[in-house]
Amino acid sequence: MTIQETDFAFVRDLVSSRSGIVLEAGKEYLVEARLAPVARDAGLAGIPQLVTQLRSQPSGALTTRVVEAMTTNETSFFRDAHPFESLRTHIIPTLLERNRASRAITIWSAACSTGQEPYTIAMTLKEHFPVLDGWKVRIVCTDLAQHVLDRARQGRYRQLEVNRGLPAAYLTRYFVRQGLDWEVIPALKEWTEFRTLNLIGDWGPMPRFDVVFLRNVLIYFDVETKKKIFARVRQQMSRDGWLFLGSAETTLNIDESFRRVSADRGHAYQNAA
Repeated sequence: MTIQETDFAFVRDLVSSRSGIVLEAGKEYLVEARLAPVARDAGLAGIPQLVTQLRSQPSGALTTRVVEAMTTNETSFFRDAHPFESLRTHIIPTLLERNRASRAITIWSAACSTGQEPYTIAMTLKEHFPVLDGWKVRIVCTDLAQHVLDRARQGRYRQLEVNRGLPAAYLTRYFVRQGLDWEVIPALKEWTEFRTLNLIGDWGPMPRFDVVFLRNVLIYFDVETKKKIFARVRQQMSRDGWLFLGSAETTLNIDESFRRVSADRGHAYQNAA
């Protein structure tokens, strides 16, 4: 059944106001595919009945489930590779020198999904910089969707998930077998902390970050929302801190307070404000 135009418009406006995600015309199929299971789990006959209930209870738990269902949680270990190579070859060596007095490094994995990105960061640091075992390392992991954060916090992955991008040697060093699954070792988990965070909402208290991974999420926002998020991210970054975006994302012509810098085979953006 094709979603009605008025129902699509309601869902589009609801998701935009709660998450900043823009659902353009032509995305009706995506709304149908993702909300049909939500309606079924709620005991409703279909999306029209779901929308009717959302209209009557716009601030309820069902609204949260709908917004979370419309977020994209595609991820994998060592996704796109170059940011993690940049950490290894340039950024962490620089921070070891720059932060030697505080002996602390703080990294933000925003939109961390089910956790593959922050655990990849942790493995990169653990593998190449044993000196950091004597430092305070914080990897703050945030996402809008609670259900993916729960999985990330658990750090438990199916065989298919560890097969995507994770070197075999890392699997044996940093994971333990749990039945049919693999679970991240405690030495990696102790560097991570997970919290729910809506990029267009109240962030609450946040530390100052040396490195921010904000990858493959801003592509779903309009330009004005991107400007606001970049400005807030800058406020949370250390001077000359590094920002990594997805390959299809940029600060250029959006926030000129960031400067684009070469980082291994890719690029990053430094806070120059």
